[in-house]
Amino acid sequence: MASRHGMSSSLQEPRTGALLIAPPSLMDPNFRRSVVLLCEHNEEGSFGLILNRPLELHLNDVLDDVAPCEDALSLGGPVEPNTLHFLHGNPEVAGAVEIYDGIYWGGDFEAIKDLARANGAAEPLRFFLGYAGWGAEQLRTEMEDAGWILAEAEAALVFPEDPRQLWRTILRRMGGEYALLANYPDDPRLN
Repeated sequence: MASRHGMSSSLQEPRTGALLIAPPSLMDPNFRRSVVLLCEHNEEGSFGLILNRPLELHLNDVLDDVAPCEDALSLGGPVEPNTLHFLHGNPEVAGAVEIYDGIYWGGDFEAIKDLARANGAAEPLRFFLGYAGWGAEQLRTEMEDAGWILAEAEAALVFPEDPRQLWRTILRRMGGEYALLANYPDDPRLN
């Protein structure tokens, strides 16, 4: 089922390139109102990056060998928050894995640093500290417990202008019952 904007809500199973959207009932502080891009999903487990947790840090705050770079960092997830991960839109980066149409994960870090130095707004590029991870069958169990809503990824959602609005933006674009969830109050007791 797609909304008038083409946002798909027909995914039934998690897969690489899917978005996991936390429903308002998911109260785990690590994932509350989060949007996670699944970069890898197979029988051994899943690896994803939270797309809507921007930090007040920039790439040159955590790396010494990067020229002044204003690329902001995001919290990719609660696992290994001292690791750096990146998403980009450049198919030329050696070792990058295309996880969805025009969205690449990882690759040669020297090439990515060169992109960051010269980037401006020319290439979509995002950096993340940490990641979200699930063991074998763990994500499926969470899905069965109504823990996540699935949607198709697209570059405009992975590289948004304002990541803080992403959760609501996606739910509204999905339409119907999902659009109603976008307006769910942060704390229903205050409604």
